[in-house]
Amino acid sequence: MESIKTAISIDKSLFTQANALARKMKVSRSRLFVIALENYMRQQENLKLLEEVNAVYTDEPSGKEKELLRRMRKSSRSLVEGQW
Repeated sequence: MESIKTAISIDKSLFTQANALARKMKVSRSRLFVIALENYMRQQENLKLLEEVNAVYTDEPSGKEKELLRRMRKSSRSLVEGQW
């Protein structure tokens, strides 16, 4: 994979914390930033997916879906009651 150098500006306290964490993890500071960015991007993708899933489930079932659910419940109930 091709690497590209970049320069970023961060607060000194965050830089100090990043250095300490990189040492603790036994990775370079650059690798720590890559890991952090990858995790952040994955988190954003997951949030987008969650929003899409939530949007699908905000709708009430249609009349056809309600009827299908009613029949499924009735069928399940008769199966369970027949077993006891």
